[in-house]
Amino acid sequence: MAGRIRDEDVAYVREHSPIDDVIGDFVQLKGAGGGQKKGLCPFHDEKSPSFHVTPSKGYFHCFGCGVGGDAINFLMKLEHLTFTETVERLAERIGYQLHYDSTGPSQNSGINRSRLVAANTAAAHFYQEQLNLSGPAQVGREFLTGRGFDKAAAETFAIGYAPDEWDALYKYMSGIGYKDDELNLAGLTKEGSRGGLIDRYRNRLVWPIKDISGDIVGFGARKLAGDDKDQGPKYLNTSETPIYKKSQILYGLDMAKKEIAKKRQVVIVEGYTDVMAAHLAGITTAVATCGTAFGDDHIRIIRRLLMDDDAFRGEVIFTFDGDAAGQKAALRAFDDDQKFVAQTFVAVEPSGMDPCELRQSGGDAAVRDLIARRVPLFEFAMRSVIKNYDVSSAEGRVSALNQVAPLVGKIRDASLRPEYIRLVAGWLGMEVDTVTAAVKRVAGKSNTPLPDKPALAVNLKDPLLMLEREVLKVKLQVAELAPQWNEIEENAFSYAPYAALRSQIDALPEMDIPTLLERTEDEDIRALITELTVEPIRTDGEISEHYVASVIARLREVALSRAIAEIKSTLQRLNPVEEEARYNEIFGNLVAMEAKKRAQKDLALGEI
Repeated sequence: MAGRIRDEDVAYVREHSPIDDVIGDFVQLKGAGGGQKKGLCPFHDEKSPSFHVTPSKGYFHCFGCGVGGDAINFLMKLEHLTFTETVERLAERIGYQLHYDSTGPSQNSGINRSRLVAANTAAAHFYQEQLNLSGPAQVGREFLTGRGFDKAAAETFAIGYAPDEWDALYKYMSGIGYKDDELNLAGLTKEGSRGGLIDRYRNRLVWPIKDISGDIVGFGARKLAGDDKDQGPKYLNTSETPIYKKSQILYGLDMAKKEIAKKRQVVIVEGYTDVMAAHLAGITTAVATCGTAFGDDHIRIIRRLLMDDDAFRGEVIFTFDGDAAGQKAALRAFDDDQKFVAQTFVAVEPSGMDPCELRQSGGDAAVRDLIARRVPLFEFAMRSVIKNYDVSSAEGRVSALNQVAPLVGKIRDASLRPEYIRLVAGWLGMEVDTVTAAVKRVAGKSNTPLPDKPALAVNLKDPLLMLEREVLKVKLQVAELAPQWNEIEENAFSYAPYAALRSQIDALPEMDIPTLLERTEDEDIRALITELTVEPIRTDGEISEHYVASVIARLREVALSRAIAEIKSTLQRLNPVEEEARYNEIFGNLVAMEAKKRAQKDLALGEI
């Protein structure tokens, strides 16, 4: 929507959206006396109601998790909407037409958004009815069943069929009162070569595309086999409209958003049928772009859902084919990774099958296994580059190193670079110092700091340093909730001041801030203690044992990763024949440590 919603319209919508009515759509409210109502908070788990609403003031507040605000704030947080999307949704709710200040020649202030959404909704119902008719729609039903989707699946995703006629939809929509300009503006029709309007989609399966709030804003349509008359592309999506911006839409997001926020995970697949296969297989966080590359707008939406200012939680998992195109897509995603705080992974099926094909051949379990076998994006990208070279030759190893070194230098998390330097050295069969030097040369050219110069490399907003800081905060502020403290690995704190504070804490018989300050001679560490004692712990809800356990587990997972990398580096240098006993002993330690790391990862993600 071009332009900014006028302030007077925002004020009108806020004034005419009674907060108890808005919240009442999501929360059961009961009278609490004094003109207040209360209910169970939708933003955190609780057994007794601490969520209060004051209709006369137009505000809510949860005394359990501290969330509060007006009706707009409530809907924004609950439904993960932007401010503009929220005001538009509330305006639709009360039947009010918004006006927009012009930002240029493409002003859309006269557009009735609710009318366009209603037109798309009516069209979707028409297409769904057509799919259930006998005759021409049979080819569409066969397409779905051939890919493992039954009638129930088609109904769940509201799939329809566009008849093999020039103006079937146009006649239907005109008959129920929609005007030509509305149908064109919604992208449902187009100008025919002989004049007049014709349907945009003909003899195609049709998927309704919804925005994050669940409104149908467009369609994706697939050409059916045997239609030689349709010379168009295999997939045809709605063109840009006032309500459909493909760079801001992710197919399936309306269904997945709550699970994404709950599980702190999003799975990016490539097509509509892949989203269907993933959801039906139990991967309910899957979404796909709509005929466009995964871009910055999509990243912003996902970050908002993941609450991606939290450095310690969240996974973004890309699925790619194992072919050259998939590898190229992974390298593009590598650049996008730097825009996330969440961990980024790649799930690739070696045979090249996408999730839809995988579900057909191996069932739901095969799709779940694909996601479970995800690997870090960094690792996948680097291995994809290396396998293009013959590393059995000196020339091949050097060429591969020259290509991989810039990727290592790009890693946002500086503390991860030494680990990947060691891994690359192992994959190439080269000395760690050689790889370090190559990465350092690249960093020098791009001004990328390396961790061998702490004054230049340390960034306290680095995700892993923020994690180390968070663990220290919970130990200082809620030590009783952190019994796992003594299990944390020795190498867990990579930032020298944090490691020094950890040593000071471990020297105490029991956690006591006054005693800790008294025994600390270094003024910088004393200042760090008081700073971390008063700094809020980074959690949206209450500071629970579960949250403390998860951040400590995440820190331990990182520490174990460092130790595992060192063990692998040692194994790389050993001859398993000549030093069999030592090799087997170290390999046994590696297996045990990998198991410990997996356990910590599960705990960090809240799965156990």
